[in-house]
Amino acid sequence: MLVLHLMHHGNGIHHVNVNGSLYPAKAKSRRQRWEVKPSDMANNTLNPIRAIVDGMKLTPNPDKPMIALSIGDPTVFGNLPTDETVRQALKDAIDSEKYNGYAPSVGYLKSRQAVANFYSCPEAPLEAEDVILTSGCSQAIDLAISVLCNPGDNILVPCPGFSLYKTLAVSLGIEVKLYNLLPEKSWEADLQHMESLIDERTSCLIVTNPSNPCGSVFSKEHLQKILNVASRHCVPILADEIYTDLVRCTSPSMASLSSSVPILSCGGLAKRWLVPGWRMGWILIHDRNNIFGSEIRQGLVKLSQRILGACSVVQGALEGILNAPQSFYNNTISFLKSNSQICFNELSTVPGLTPIMPSGAMYLMVGIDMGHFPDFKNDVDFTEALVTEQSVFCLPASVRFPPATSTCGLHLRCPPMTSTYNLHLQCPLTTSTYNLYLWPLLTTSTYDLHLQRLFNSFPFIPNSGSVCSIPGV
Repeated sequence: MLVLHLMHHGNGIHHVNVNGSLYPAKAKSRRQRWEVKPSDMANNTLNPIRAIVDGMKLTPNPDKPMIALSIGDPTVFGNLPTDETVRQALKDAIDSEKYNGYAPSVGYLKSRQAVANFYSCPEAPLEAEDVILTSGCSQAIDLAISVLCNPGDNILVPCPGFSLYKTLAVSLGIEVKLYNLLPEKSWEADLQHMESLIDERTSCLIVTNPSNPCGSVFSKEHLQKILNVASRHCVPILADEIYTDLVRCTSPSMASLSSSVPILSCGGLAKRWLVPGWRMGWILIHDRNNIFGSEIRQGLVKLSQRILGACSVVQGALEGILNAPQSFYNNTISFLKSNSQICFNELSTVPGLTPIMPSGAMYLMVGIDMGHFPDFKNDVDFTEALVTEQSVFCLPASVRFPPATSTCGLHLRCPPMTSTYNLHLQCPLTTSTYNLYLWPLLTTSTYDLHLQRLFNSFPFIPNSGSVCSIPGV
């Protein structure tokens, strides 16, 4: 027999007794109407590049092919394929049927050991336990910041620098402090400025070497000076070394020079192996004096479990990928060096421009005399006009330089992306009050000759993608 009994409590809550079991007579709603809002983390996440580009009026000239200089992917035109050994390694991993399931969140042991073997050196030895595999270098940076910093902490970031650092940090409630790079010293860090920013809440110093976007490579002596600053203040270093293999000079890793400062080095396959879409990165844990200890290592393991690891098939191919022939790497370096030299030579002929020859990565910075370019009030105004008149899209400098910075430079990004040369050009111009990302061969009558000269030198292949496409910047 079903027995129902309505019970009333003094607190206003009613229950129904059904054969001795109590059930709420009416579920209490937490609110009277629908009100679903994004989280604070979502609201705090901002890509500085998208924030500016999305608000721009970008209507290309229909009579001219679009030249999208905002794309940071060197594979987009298909003329820079990865090596056959790299492709074969991936095919073999797929055909083996061994890597179709979930891998450990930190990566397969064999794959981690392959990375450790590749980057280990006597000054900074590595084992598999020192490697965390990630979904691209971007996730490596995300994990490194997340494990070192709490909300309310601050991190030191190079200026100019990679915008993702700010995107990740601000979303986590972490303050970003910008230390200047000095164009007159080939974009070395301003050590005095860097040190002045450190306080008791500084939890991480980010060093990008080789530099994105400057194309500079720090000397051994300068890296040692940065380490000395970190050591004096007991601040760990996040070394973004994704471009470490794209250098035209001798460049030691930061960890190989450190005797005490703990370092999380972030890297991946995207640049040297020309497969950014394969999303394989890593963190190398360098902790010679056990300052990180087990807590940071375990913290990285826990954070890696949020997405259950990097692509298992690429992990299975990793040992073969890393063994790509040296000739493949040498050809890439030669190609980038040739492009950089051509850019440097051409820009040196333009009145008002002073190029700085890069030593690494895919970028070249050029100083500019603003007096030669009086017609544009700011970087967004110039970029919009350039798209409208010439169908050339470059990024406004505001995405990498704060408006108040006094750092001067014209920024070219020049990954080769056409059948002959494709110069990915972004030219940041900074004055005392604002910055300009400036196409170096200006479209005013004064510079028509220079514009024609470079277009004759570099047969661009039009980009079929969106004018606003800016992956991998």
